[in-house]
Amino acid sequence: MKHITHLLNKARAWLPLLPLLLLLMATHWLNQQVLPLPPVAAQQRHDVDYTIDNLSAVTLNAAGRPHQMLTAEKLWHYPDDDTTHLQSPRFSSLYADRPPTVTSSATGMLSSKGDEVFLYDDVHIRRHTLNGDEQRFVTNYLHLIPDNDWAETNRMVVMTDAHNTIRAVGMELDNKAHTVKLLSQVRSTHEPIE
Repeated sequence: MKHITHLLNKARAWLPLLPLLLLLMATHWLNQQVLPLPPVAAQQRHDVDYTIDNLSAVTLNAAGRPHQMLTAEKLWHYPDDDTTHLQSPRFSSLYADRPPTVTSSATGMLSSKGDEVFLYDDVHIRRHTLNGDEQRFVTNYLHLIPDNDWAETNRMVVMTDAHNTIRAVGMELDNKAHTVKLLSQVRSTHEPIE
């Protein structure tokens, strides 16, 4: 009995703190009800913030002449991951001394700064060599760095000109140096001039 009396006396000593504890719990509950959504939940939305139809953009060189041109049937941008997507993009590098190098594909994406272009599905490149011959390349993925006049792929690529068909896996195309480097599994077919 003394033990029960002792417990009751201790409970009476803590009894004045009970309203304070209830007030603290109610304050915490109210605070949880008015907090904004956590950033992770808010960032899960992947909504387009703008679109452009029939895009045509031209970049000028230091002399004010057209240097690069990008056209696309449609462009759309997602702000959550800052990606810009392209439908039927066509990228042209323009030169004063030779015809342009033209690259097109079914779909594409621009990096957030716009300094890199990623092309997918039925990618075609048409360029002219220094002696005026036309070269064509076909692949299903291409990474372009327009400011460096550079393109690369790690996928299957088919290169053709008037008399040759070359198949390879992987390619580095440097338009400034006028070079093509085929990386592996290179196979060539040559049709002689008649």
